[in-house]
Amino acid sequence: MTAVADLDDDLPEDDDLYEHHRIVVDKGQGLLRVDRFLMDRLPHASRTKIQAGIDVESVRVNDRPTKASYRIKPLDVITVSLPHPPRETDILPENIPLDIVFEDDELLVLNKVAGMVVHPAHGNWDGTLVNALVYHFQHLPTTRNGAIRPGLVHRIDKDTSGLMVIAKTEYAMTHLARQFFEHSIERTYNALVWGIPDPADGTITGYIGRSAKDRKVQAIYDDESKGKWAVTHYKTLEQLRYVALMQCNLETGRTHQIRAHFKHIGHPLFNDAMYGGDRVLRGQPVGSFKAFVDNAFKLMPRQALHAKSLGFVHPRTQQWLQFDSPLPDDFQAALDKWRGLVNS
Repeated sequence: MTAVADLDDDLPEDDDLYEHHRIVVDKGQGLLRVDRFLMDRLPHASRTKIQAGIDVESVRVNDRPTKASYRIKPLDVITVSLPHPPRETDILPENIPLDIVFEDDELLVLNKVAGMVVHPAHGNWDGTLVNALVYHFQHLPTTRNGAIRPGLVHRIDKDTSGLMVIAKTEYAMTHLARQFFEHSIERTYNALVWGIPDPADGTITGYIGRSAKDRKVQAIYDDESKGKWAVTHYKTLEQLRYVALMQCNLETGRTHQIRAHFKHIGHPLFNDAMYGGDRVLRGQPVGSFKAFVDNAFKLMPRQALHAKSLGFVHPRTQQWLQFDSPLPDDFQAALDKWRGLVNS
């Protein structure tokens, strides 16, 4: 991929968007409220952020939920999981339209279009989802000092389309971050891959980390020292002789997880240039068939990956929310073209 396309992909995966601490209280520590203790011990942690963590049980003492008023004792073990503090940089608000499918006081769910970078990064400081969020919404959590991730608790790649949830309050940010950390949020993707996976339904696992040959891409390893454990469950929805429409459910949220996993099992995503899917991988790369594939690439000039559904517990109401997004026009056009070929 080009340098511009790589910008969003070089940022942390979903599972790295929050920080974790384990603190053993000193033997000589006097009695002190746990919220005040943590304000002194954690960099960038405001009392509001700590209170939000306590409210959603992301702050625990001796492996039990605590209250802000609890007074710590010597040798107490305090564990904390909170969204990472913001980086400081200037973000220009931009009036970029957003496709919002749900919104209330705590959060919003939107459809990200393919081609939109989520995070500003070196060489690409404008035109991102963050620029749009800063324009359309005031006082998003972690917007202090020009944060680079206002409201974001997860991300999807630049050229992947589909559903994202955005937190509008510190409480929602912390609550949603915990759900991502515990892998209790349900995410379903549709992917068009080269070839027909065998078995048709299954699970891909392995330790995912930077490739030693190309640092821009992820590879799958058997050695846990080389990456992070990743799990993708897949189901074949439609077989189209040369390609297959897949449903993918993420158990973990690693960088390029679906793209790297299907490359690993020999079925790269259709037109995924970074992982070798931008050439004819099934059938003969000559004549009318090659022209057909080239036309399909033009219809969908990106990797064939769409974040189709998203389900999670609402931070305040505790109700389960479920959202679904239809395939975007480019994905649908490429899919219909393959259907026309095999059914002709």
